[in-house]
Amino acid sequence: MNTPATASTSPPTAVESETDVNKLAGRPAALLITTLLLGVLSFQLNASMVTPALPQIAASFGQAADAAAPVQSMFFLAGAIAGPVIGRWSDFIGRRPALLLVLAIMGAGTILCIAAPTLPLLVAGRFLQGVSSAVFALSYIVLSENLQPRVFGTSVGIIAAINGGIGGVDGYVGGLMSETLGFRSIFAVVLVLTAVAAGCILKTVPKGRPQHVRGAMDWWGAGSLSVFLVFITYFVSGGSAAGWTAPGTLALLAGTIASFAAFWLIEKRRSHPLIAVHHLRSRQVWPVIASTVLTLAGIFAIMNFTVVLLSQDKGSGFGLSPSLSALLFLTPAALIGVFAAPLAGWLAGRRGWIKVLRTGTALSLACAAAAAAAFPSNQIAVMVAVAALGIFYNGLFLTAINGLSVLLSPKEAPASLPSINGASFGIGASLGVVIVAPFAAQATAAGYATALWISVGITAAAFIISLFVPAPKGETH
Repeated sequence: MNTPATASTSPPTAVESETDVNKLAGRPAALLITTLLLGVLSFQLNASMVTPALPQIAASFGQAADAAAPVQSMFFLAGAIAGPVIGRWSDFIGRRPALLLVLAIMGAGTILCIAAPTLPLLVAGRFLQGVSSAVFALSYIVLSENLQPRVFGTSVGIIAAINGGIGGVDGYVGGLMSETLGFRSIFAVVLVLTAVAAGCILKTVPKGRPQHVRGAMDWWGAGSLSVFLVFITYFVSGGSAAGWTAPGTLALLAGTIASFAAFWLIEKRRSHPLIAVHHLRSRQVWPVIASTVLTLAGIFAIMNFTVVLLSQDKGSGFGLSPSLSALLFLTPAALIGVFAAPLAGWLAGRRGWIKVLRTGTALSLACAAAAAAAFPSNQIAVMVAVAALGIFYNGLFLTAINGLSVLLSPKEAPASLPSINGASFGIGASLGVVIVAPFAAQATAAGYATALWISVGITAAAFIISLFVPAPKGETH
């Protein structure tokens, strides 16, 4: 079993010092970070700018608004599958080819979206675009392998800051472009950005394969994990729509359990698995994944679902218009996160990743509890509590958990944990929404309060789990 790394007080060896010296800092580091930022933006804008255009997409094909749901769901499902698979494959083919591969697939999907004459073809294009979700995990790994430690923390924060969009401005611009130029103009912008990002990656990202990696890609493990991710995604969404005891939902639950069991058995028998079973059981892996799922389930549901509904509810909430609701409850946290995440990375590199993770989770829990306690009597208090999540959740937590997924990943499979952790973001967000949806959908003060307190409970569980995450090598708790 892989035991967690322990703190070390001894000075770095000559080899370690030489390795750090040979890594990038200054202008070369800034160029690499900027290049990876372009790749991340090409994915993120595909997610955020398309959202306000969904009604127009459906209408343009003569469909009702709900027909556009697969435009987003297939995009994120592809991301959940591609992240672990392509991330791990990059251990064998190299980071630069993997980055170029995901951008090429996204480019092909974007062209299909621009030219799609039917909605099913556009959905197919969105699925291809979603593969580019792997660019996040790949970027974190490239930064870890090529930047000096004192620069790595800040760089992770910069990339993490884009994870929720560009301060809410991208969604607004996407809506404006959809209204004035048509939704296909969004894909045209994304295509240009993708081409620029690919050109920069060719010139900036170093060639070569990672060291310490042996064997070949475990395609059996990749296939079984992909099946599991498909089943769990549809189980979560199906349970929300049809009910948790519906026959279809129970069938999906059975498929989820069976596919995970198959993945576990396959990995036990592979000489070079996608991720070794003993790593999945170790403190270096499972607490990171569990912290991500639970924190996303708790906080994402508050910020992006419950508070959005109650702020616009004229009977039991604050009765705001959709635009004013977004301005007061979504934009502040997003804007604050853009600045807080790089600062959190800088802080993690100097004070410790574990401290930043636990501080971010604990203070996110405090903000969630404050929002639940203040509603429905104090709109200002709820607004302040949600805005503060821009610091503690968007900044401290997201930066720390992404950095730790790289630093704690098994040495022989450096891309395995950040890739699987990336897939856990979507699972956690979906799970949180479907758990609280039945209560928030009641549109009553009691229903909203129950939904908020459920999210508080989930976040409290996330904080407890964060106490089990080990410190990276050389860092004290």
